[in-house]
Amino acid sequence: MMYEERQQRRSRPRSERGYFLIKADHVEDDAWMSQPEAARYLGIALARVGMLIANGHLVPAEDSAGRAGVTTASVEAEKTWRANATVRATFTRLLKDTINWF
Repeated sequence: MMYEERQQRRSRPRSERGYFLIKADHVEDDAWMSQPEAARYLGIALARVGMLIANGHLVPAEDSAGRAGVTTASVEAEKTWRANATVRATFTRLLKDTINWF
């Protein structure tokens, strides 16, 4: 069974595959957003979405088809934070995120 599941994942186009290095929850399709969609919605680069996931600002999720993405709730929270964050809050967050990488 596991072999068949892996084969199905491999047979999907690269843009639909999910790659997780961290644990992701399965969520309903209406509570899930792909990483490229999240990047467009937030107005940032796709690589930045990965950084936000790694730093815990976006919550990784898997939809019913097993595709990698993030929760819509975390994307909305990030959008709100970005709209209301002061320069000091942005700098503090950047500093904390940088320190967490070491």
